Amino acid sequence: MGDSGLRDPNAVCTVLNLHHHYGEHHALRGVDIDIRPGRVFALLGPNGSGKTTLFRLLGTLLPIQQGQVLVGGFDSAYQPLRVREQIGIVFQSPSLDMKLTVDENIACQAALYGIHGAELRRRRDILLEQLDLVDRRNDRCQVLSGGLKRRVELAKGMLHKPRLLLLDEPSTGLDPLARLKLWDAIREMAGQGMAVLLTTHLLEEADKADEIAIMSQGKLIAEGAPSDLRAEMGEGVITIVANDALRAESILRNQLGLTPQRLHHQIRLKVESPAKLVPVLVETFGEEVQSINLGRPSLEDVFIAKTGEAFNT
Repeated sequence: MGDSGLRDPNAVCTVLNLHHHYGEHHALRGVDIDIRPGRVFALLGPNGSGKTTLFRLLGTLLPIQQGQVLVGGFDSAYQPLRVREQIGIVFQSPSLDMKLTVDENIACQAALYGIHGAELRRRRDILLEQLDLVDRRNDRCQVLSGGLKRRVELAKGMLHKPRLLLLDEPSTGLDPLARLKLWDAIREMAGQGMAVLLTTHLLEEADKADEIAIMSQGKLIAEGAPSDLRAEMGEGVITIVANDALRAESILRNQLGLTPQRLHHQIRLKVESPAKLVPVLVETFGEEVQSINLGRPSLEDVFIAKTGEAFNT
């Protein structure tokens, strides 16, 4: 117990050397993260990376086996009830009662936290306005679109004013417009000082976060602002599809003094002056390559550079 090991004393949530296993399978292998107020923090990783296990541990849905989780200064292993007072959770699977109205679903959530009467009405009205649900408050949830249902879930998760809001794959099943509106709501919450953590396997969604932690095989392989992580890749990434990838890799390494990374039939190069290098590659390889593509570094490039594997969702 205690907070002597905090990496950032201002963090709403701190995870220290967290391990978790299911029998012989190690789902988490020493994860450390800080989640700060007013920030959107994304856990990005393919299926099986450990992000769902971490989410469940943050939500007190699994016991702490090794390591420490602190939320609002409370230790999840010893004070789970106090931690639950600090968090709101929106699961990937819907938790709405489809036969009840929007107002009734929120009232049911309020009862769990002892919120009632004038205080319930005040908080509910604020959230319905914030999430653009006022006109739908008397509709049964079964008639709402996927995006509207997600916003009702958010209202439930925010009702007790949590310091940390946990969102599990929040964009699942939503169309592009609904995703945009959902992110508007998430941004507004963070703007009011709430810490928001979401899990995602969508690269473009993680790119919208203030900070991301990229996970692979239970380990944290990269952490920081998306722009900073992309900047580590240099000015650009060149992708080469060669007839003989092994031979092309050898030429790049031994003749041109580059550091290629081969991924199946593709070869990737992170370089500072990609535009100057492309003509050299064309002259060197000629018809030995099928394509040479130049692009700005992406989060997928970061994942590939760190793991040597493709980002398969």
